[in-house]
Amino acid sequence: MDRIILLCLVSSWLSAVHAQKFLISPKWVPRGFKEREERGDGTAMDEIIKANEFHSTRIIDGSTSLREGDIAVSAGRRSKTCFARSCLWSKSVDGHVYIAYNLSPEYSEMEEKVIKKGMETIEKGTCVRFVPRTHQRDYIDIQPKSGCWSYLGARGGRQTVSLQAPDCLRTGVIAHEFMHALGFVHEQSRFDRDNYVTIMWPNIWRDRLRNFEKFKTDSMNLPYDYGSIMHFGMYAYSQDGEPTIIPKNSQNIKLGQALTLSHIDKMKINRLYKCGDKDDY
Repeated sequence: MDRIILLCLVSSWLSAVHAQKFLISPKWVPRGFKEREERGDGTAMDEIIKANEFHSTRIIDGSTSLREGDIAVSAGRRSKTCFARSCLWSKSVDGHVYIAYNLSPEYSEMEEKVIKKGMETIEKGTCVRFVPRTHQRDYIDIQPKSGCWSYLGARGGRQTVSLQAPDCLRTGVIAHEFMHALGFVHEQSRFDRDNYVTIMWPNIWRDRLRNFEKFKTDSMNLPYDYGSIMHFGMYAYSQDGEPTIIPKNSQNIKLGQALTLSHIDKMKINRLYKCGDKDDY
């Protein structure tokens, strides 16, 4: 009897160890993520991947899925690219693009401040202005749903941006999702990306290969931006801890960033929305 009890205890212990290894396996947290986070060279997209992979089964309902890790796409709706005028937010006669928003009452006062700081990151140096919704028909509804995600461009009416607390409440993550809402895809999705980076397909999780597709988008005659807030990190969706994206011609280039928009990101906004004649707003 004692032997049976001992065997049961050992079996339970081994099962717990196995479960722990599963939870921290590369399928859930990119191998090396913790080390990169401690060194401070992680990216906004690294944080998004970490949050969304943990909550992937609860992120979107049956009619909506995620593309490229954090872009919400509704079934039957064209959402491949968003550089047509039909999916841009309206520009006011004063030259600004006012985006109305509603903020969920579920957020604490401190969390609201972080979200507004993410808005300020977009506003600084661009013609975009976020304003609390009063009567506007088109607006962003910011909710602490599961994971970090946004629809692409203006869809008309209410559209959700999910910023789960606390996982997604980082300035760079918030700015990244608002950039999607403005109409921007990830930088490495550009049609000409193969001239600048090499995608290491064997190193990517097999069920996440589609996150590395490229699309025919308008680069607006701006250079490829390795440091864009919209660029995947070098180890995004790595299944073995090896790089999934490698810059061409130089190993010293850092891909993506964690905190703010790059200068080119701001130029993209101003060019897409035709904010005056100057790139420096």
